[in-house]
Amino acid sequence: MTYNWDLMLRLLREAQKSGNETFTPRQYADEHAIAMEDAGQPMPNMDSLKADAQNYESLLFDGGFMVARPEEQGGNGENFILTERGTQLLHMLEGGDGATAYRQRLDEQGAAALTPEVFDGLTAG
Repeated sequence: MTYNWDLMLRLLREAQKSGNETFTPRQYADEHAIAMEDAGQPMPNMDSLKADAQNYESLLFDGGFMVARPEEQGGNGENFILTERGTQLLHMLEGGDGATAYRQRLDEQGAAALTPEVFDGLTAG
């Protein structure tokens, strides 16, 4: 199993700016698909993409990559902020030096890539 790192990156970026707004992964999947199509890439299966986005939200939350946004920072019980681990993942996935290598290292771990133990081991070494 490999993750859709571009979709994951989109969710991480949206979590950063979701103050006072509800985090809506299915909507972000729609927007991601439109951006892909605008960039000349084939339109993905929308049901699958939306399901992935929903699953990624749980994965990121359960894995400690994001936590509920505090009320004083615009939290409404349905939005998030990135933790240190989430910020590390964001920087790994963003463009720039090493992004491709990081994505490859994560892919090599398969489904376990975003478990705290495996991810923290990758970032420590």
